[in-house]
Amino acid sequence: MIHVFKQGTDVSQPTLVLFHGTGGNEHDLLPLAELLAPGAAVLGIRGNVLENGMPRFFRRLAEGVFDEADLIFRTREVKEFLDEAAAKYGFDPGHLVAVGYSNGANIAGSLLFHYGDIFRAAVLLHPMVPLRGLELPSLQGVPVFIGAGTNDPIIRSEETRELEALLSGAGAEVTSHWGNQGHRLSAAEAEAARDWLAEHTASAN
Repeated sequence: MIHVFKQGTDVSQPTLVLFHGTGGNEHDLLPLAELLAPGAAVLGIRGNVLENGMPRFFRRLAEGVFDEADLIFRTREVKEFLDEAAAKYGFDPGHLVAVGYSNGANIAGSLLFHYGDIFRAAVLLHPMVPLRGLELPSLQGVPVFIGAGTNDPIIRSEETRELEALLSGAGAEVTSHWGNQGHRLSAAEAEAARDWLAEHTASAN
């Protein structure tokens, strides 16, 4: 997978794995990563699917309607890439934090749904429920931050509540931050995620 890896200066920090939104690339969330965890190593990944020339992490059939077979395939593809990248770059695969926005938050959520504690923590910004009818693995001890919009035109509040319930039901410790900036990632949301991550990575060390 096309990616960028930046070695961290603070070895106590987790490695942040960045998943962009539709039309983004492996560099999109680097400024956000610097805000969230200065000094952390960062792995930015570009999705392998193109939709009208725009990179995504998996195909969709329509707005909000996922190609579930492709989502499952791509989730496994990303998991295998993370294992390869850990061996190549020497970071601890047990000390990863996912940071995903929109389509990227959905692939990160799918990784949690399929592989449980693949991430030490996850920051999901404007996510949807990636799959329904799946028996989730244990997410006990995995903190998850959800950034949501009360007026998000793409994701209804009920969908966010459903995702909260699914993650909590599997044992995850879910914290949600609600803004009113639609589907856009706001500064207040990013700062709330930063404060949350500092608290939860400190308690994990």
